[in-house]
Amino acid sequence: MTSTVFNLSAASPSKSDPAVIGCDESAFAAVRRRVDEQTAETRAELDAVRRTTDLRGAGGVERDLEVRRLERRLRRLSRLGTDLILGRITTTDGESTYIGRIGVTDADGTTLLVDWRTPDAAPFFAATLADPQGLVSRRHYRWLPNHEGQYSVVVDYWDEWFGVGDDAPVGALDAQSSFLAGLAASRSSTMTSVLGTIAGDQDAAIRAPSRGPLVVDGGPGTGKTVVALHRAAYLVYADPRLQGGRGRILFVGPHRPYLAYIADVLPSLGEEGVATCTLADLVAEGQHAACEPDPQLAALKATVDMVAAIEPAVRFYEEPPSEGTHIETEYGDVWVSVTDWADALGAAEPGVPHNEARTDVWEALLDIVADGEGDDSGQMRAALAADRELAAAFGKVWPMIEADDLVSDLWTVPAYLRHCAPHLTDAQVTALQRSDATAWTDADLPLLDAARRRLGDSGFARREARNRAAAAERKRTMDTVVDDLIASSDDGEALVSMLRAEDIRGVIVDDAGAEHPEPDAFAGPFAHIVVDEAQELTDAQWRMLVDRCPSRSFTVVGDRAQARVGFTESWTQRLQRVGAGEPRLSTLTVNYRTPEEIMRVASPVIRQALPDANVPTSVRSSGIPVTYGDLVDLRSTVDDWLREHADGTVCVVGAPGFEAGPRVASLTPALAKGLEFDLVVLADPHQFGSDVAGAVDRYVAMTRSTRALVVLTSE
Repeated sequence: MTSTVFNLSAASPSKSDPAVIGCDESAFAAVRRRVDEQTAETRAELDAVRRTTDLRGAGGVERDLEVRRLERRLRRLSRLGTDLILGRITTTDGESTYIGRIGVTDADGTTLLVDWRTPDAAPFFAATLADPQGLVSRRHYRWLPNHEGQYSVVVDYWDEWFGVGDDAPVGALDAQSSFLAGLAASRSSTMTSVLGTIAGDQDAAIRAPSRGPLVVDGGPGTGKTVVALHRAAYLVYADPRLQGGRGRILFVGPHRPYLAYIADVLPSLGEEGVATCTLADLVAEGQHAACEPDPQLAALKATVDMVAAIEPAVRFYEEPPSEGTHIETEYGDVWVSVTDWADALGAAEPGVPHNEARTDVWEALLDIVADGEGDDSGQMRAALAADRELAAAFGKVWPMIEADDLVSDLWTVPAYLRHCAPHLTDAQVTALQRSDATAWTDADLPLLDAARRRLGDSGFARREARNRAAAAERKRTMDTVVDDLIASSDDGEALVSMLRAEDIRGVIVDDAGAEHPEPDAFAGPFAHIVVDEAQELTDAQWRMLVDRCPSRSFTVVGDRAQARVGFTESWTQRLQRVGAGEPRLSTLTVNYRTPEEIMRVASPVIRQALPDANVPTSVRSSGIPVTYGDLVDLRSTVDDWLREHADGTVCVVGAPGFEAGPRVASLTPALAKGLEFDLVVLADPHQFGSDVAGAVDRYVAMTRSTRALVVLTSE
């Protein structure tokens, strides 16, 4: 038999023995055949649904929903390449089970492949010699694209035998060859799913319960991002609060290059419903916000106390006037007393955003002023509703406010800022004032977000008024049509009872023509939020996320030693202070990615600044020592490496003018966080300074490499 799945030419000869891989050949073929059948069946179903012609009433909605469901399924199946199968486990009773990216069942119900997220698949990741979890053996496959790049083939596999004695199989007892080779494989411009190399400590964090916050703390190379992404996919599949779209999940990354790097991972796992963003994406102004240049101002705005200033800033516009208001109407003079104003403003329900409560306050005001007019109260109320003078007075008492205007006033009106944030000193109030109030920085975004959530949609009242007017017009038109039908009918009495029924009116006069704003995809609420590189978040930024997750269900991924502004407290202290709750802690201590040659050099860099840093232990060696050179050789260093390596990626850190290319990135340490490269060239590491932030920048830059590190200086 000629295999189209195995290409073990570079592996030991014993691995190609049909006695060892024959069962795999048959299993792989059955899975591939079934996936092809499901793809054809789904495509046929989709074609049939698209040909549906009866789109009346609910039929059209149901047809569209079914089309979207089948399209999602077809996209998922089309992404499943030949590398669908991760490995195989064999239990003590001799039963073998194949573990895959998804579950596959044959037409007769026979399980061909078990989804990696199911409890049955858990031993594949968690079994150890000390706790084999009922396994006799475990096999991992290492897949790579074939030489034409058309599909993937197994180039190696790694067997673990949990038994003892002479019953060990003939296969690959060759010291984790596939596992370590997978970790050392060349990186590309985008991250791929690494399910085949997920280790036991990572899997335990991935499968942890979702109730409350979980902190996954680990140094460079420990797989924090792997855990974050695969935990998101796991929870969508396994968590009752998220299954079937019951609750939404948000994944927050540190920056745009990071999101581009991980973009393919969740879709490759069959999950398209996870929203991904940076903190800046949560606020409209974030797209153009600059980095706050003054660290002192950034620190002032980073506190929860500063975010809390938004509440009194809005409440300032919700206080009743100190004097009554005289209004001249066509019905005569009207006096709105201070008590009337207070009663009307009291109609705003707690928790309803300011702008969206405006309609209720206005309606209450009309009721109060028109009260006591007896039979004329309805006419009086209608006249008041159309009175421009009363509307103008109301606009001054309860104005429509935009979030950017509110925050701008804080930075341009010292007395207003002092009123809203009494904890600030006079010097701090002065320092926060600026000439261009809308020159937004990243430090302003939490305040803008809090203001927008407290104020709500400024167009709500106008849109509601237009919708009511349009609905009333549709009702008047339909009443005319109904009257004409009754007048022309031979059985007017039966038609009257049918057409005047409330349920029929609801069908005839619906809200199909009503205006509805586009929903904000990141406004929340979310059932779970995953945050990577969370050590960098300020208290104010945490409030942006806590406000979007009422359940306080978080996966918090980070490394305190990589916090540029320092992180002297514990994760528990930090998360409790910002209102996220008391976390459970999962600590990763094994560095799977960074070679020991690089960690031997990087560890002293961070420990000199942070003696208690969680520096992980590397499990592999690249055989390439860290090299040093002159900064003038930067271009030739990169070009020589690219010429010698047909694949793989390079990152130059600390040389902003360096020209990037298809396989070359030029980044700051901050923008390199969370990314991986085969070669990192660190240019002039002393430029980052001697403080904690400088040490963190050097440490982060050095530990981005999975293979080689070159340090170039100008000295």
